[in-house]
Amino acid sequence: MTRSAEARGGFTENLPTLEPVDEATWRRETCDLRVAIVHDWLTGTRGGERLLEAIVQLFPRASLFALVHARGSISPTIERLVPHTSAVQWLPRATRWYRHYLPLFPWAVEQWDLDNFDLVVSSSHCAAKSAVAPGRTRHLCYCHTPVRYAWDQFDAYFDHGRTGAAAPLFRFALASFARWDRGTSGRPDRYVANSQYVARRIGRYYNRRAAVVHPPVDTGFFQPDGRAPETFYLVVSALVPYKRVEVAIEACRRAGRPLKIVGEGPERPRLQALAHKGVEFVGSVSDEEVRDLYRRTRAVLLPGEEDFGLVPLEAQACGRAVVALGRGGACESVVPEVTGVLTDDPTVDGFTAGLARFEAQRFAPEAIRRHAERFSLSRFFDELRAVLLDLVRSPVDKVRW
Repeated sequence: MTRSAEARGGFTENLPTLEPVDEATWRRETCDLRVAIVHDWLTGTRGGERLLEAIVQLFPRASLFALVHARGSISPTIERLVPHTSAVQWLPRATRWYRHYLPLFPWAVEQWDLDNFDLVVSSSHCAAKSAVAPGRTRHLCYCHTPVRYAWDQFDAYFDHGRTGAAAPLFRFALASFARWDRGTSGRPDRYVANSQYVARRIGRYYNRRAAVVHPPVDTGFFQPDGRAPETFYLVVSALVPYKRVEVAIEACRRAGRPLKIVGEGPERPRLQALAHKGVEFVGSVSDEEVRDLYRRTRAVLLPGEEDFGLVPLEAQACGRAVVALGRGGACESVVPEVTGVLTDDPTVDGFTAGLARFEAQRFAPEAIRRHAERFSLSRFFDELRAVLLDLVRSPVDKVRW
């Protein structure tokens, strides 16, 4: 027996069925475990840090390790663990320039002493999965994605206009990092992916199977308030190249709709130069302000390819539809013509056509909300506890799938 991804957003095909674990059993069997949680860096609260916060709730007495920690940049739930950092923390302006120190990451993550732990849980989109655990210690990696910019999306992060003559040097460094990343892919005993899309990437680049446990959305916090939508569209995103926010800007100009953009990043000056008068750059705002914008917007736009993406689910939890590029994680979080519109064409023309399809339909906020409830925090806990407890219980010769 296997459980399909479609059944509950759960495990991939050809992996064993895992029964739900009640909280009493979970506490009894894990209360004495010495647990280490390893995360790449703690410099702000994005999707990876929201997922980390949920993992910390499962292991409130764990030890936390990260390459770099900017104090005050993460939630009190995570900050309470007083993260152990690496030598990268002591380099100049490390909390801002940490990406420039990527060639040092392989050395840095291998310096942590994890010998006294029974279980290591890594939350990884870069180097955390390669932390070295002793043979008796179980290691589960929750993989947000194999390193995008090292494997297959270099141009989306480092095009010639941004790197100039240094582009060949960047390529060499990242090719070396990719070899190390692949060479250390056997360190975790098991992988959990945040989407079927990422599970396929794990198979392609690491030659490993992965269970799929979609990240949770806080459906208690993100709720509709009964207001009718206003006329503006909304983008909530880091302003970086692969998010393709310029596509949303131009599509809204053609559609004659105002657009609000929440987020900061190195692309902001370029995007502001492209923007028409109907575009408002809101910048960084609180969760409460984002929720208010979700409730007021006509729809949330997702023009880039995401590994999974919590923004579409947060919007849907507030009863608002999504217009997204029909690739990657959006195919798993958006139900076409029920909770939003997916467009296969990544061009401005294609996204503009997607907006037109959205405008021609009516979407029921109640149905959109019901779909988002399938991704609740309780569902996440049920599924991740099942994977973790199965790993902890497994004999040495059965620890890997």
